[in-house]
Parts: sequence; C-alpha cells; structure tokens
Amino acid sequence: MISLNIPGFGPLNIEHLVLDYNGTIALDGNLMPGIGKTLQELSVDIEVHVLTADTFGQCEESLEGLPVSIHVISGPAEDQSKLDYVRSLGAEKCACVGNGHNDALMLKEAALGIAISGPECLSMAAARSADISSAEIAHALGLFTHPIRLMTTLRF
Repeated sequence: MISLNIPGFGPLNIEHLVLDYNGTIALDGNLMPGIGKTLQELSVDIEVHVLTADTFGQCEESLEGLPVSIHVISGPAEDQSKLDYVRSLGAEKCACVGNGHNDALMLKEAALGIAISGPECLSMAAARSADISSAEIAHALGLFTHPIRLMTTLRF
C-alpha cells in the first residue's frame, strides 16, 4: 500500500493501481518500452490491474508473465464497466490512469485519477475528471515508485 497525507488534498491509501491499456500503457496494442519493468516494481507495494476492451487482441500476450490482473471489458457501456470494476475494488483505495472518454468515470471516482496525454492524445472528458495530467506514462507511474512526487504535485 502507498499511504500519504497530502496537505489540502487529504489522505491517500492506495492499494490498487488500475490502468487502461490502449493509449495509456500500450500504443497500437503493444506495451510501451520499459513499462513491464515498472509494473513489476510497482506490484511489490500495490496490486496492478489492467482494464481493456482489447481492441487489438494483444493485451494478454503483451502482459504475459507480469504481476497484473487483466480484466477485458465488452459491450457498449465501457465507461460504466470500468467504473463498476473500480467500485468493486473500493474506489477510495484506487488510483486510476487512463486517456480515453471511457476512462472518465473511473478517473473521477477513484481516490486519485491520472490522465495521460500520450501518442493517442487525451479525451477532454478524461482530462476534466482527473486530479493529475501527465504527458508520459513513465512519468505517471513514477509518481508511485517515488510517492513523494504525489505530495509535491497535489498539495495546496
């Protein structure tokens, strides 16, 4: 667990890191370089979950051998499915990272929401729902490998 009491923001007790796949940790269905190593590091302190519609059908293969839980969503209400998953974990114990319109609900509901504006860009709905925005997934994940960065970003 990652625990911080951030002045002006409040306490964070993160047990679960919920990541969107395509556009967040993967580009065109392929896991971005270096992300696998970081996910292994993070899994020592928190449970890592990957939510995906698996548009390219490569998620399970790309994440094979990594200590993550993969949850493939389907149907027309992807945003609600992602939100339901986060609620099942306890939204107050979750940090969520995503870039798409279908990530906005989970970003808003989670104790901490991070929007990624990477190579696939960023939905404005996701941007408006997040607490933090990052141009690169490596920087966003670095907030969890070096949690004091969360303090400096969120305090007021």
